[in-house]
Amino acid sequence: VEFLRGSIGALHSHPHVQFTYIRSGTFRVTIGAGHRVLKAGDFYYIPSGIIHGAEALEDGVLLDVFSPMREDFIEAKA
Repeated sequence: VEFLRGSIGALHSHPHVQFTYIRSGTFRVTIGAGHRVLKAGDFYYIPSGIIHGAEALEDGVLLDVFSPMREDFIEAKA
């Protein structure tokens, strides 16, 4: 997912476990009640059902991995 500086990944939760690798940029990440500033090369883990979000402190790219697969992210083919 590409973010421009100042972009917000709104707080949300989902039943999937999520791992996110910060490919580039710097982000303020919220997971539950905790907040951390993470940068390129870092990664974070989000357990199922935990509220989380991110703010891009500079342009950057996040690589998200979900388990099980996020069916809602798969484009339906007619």
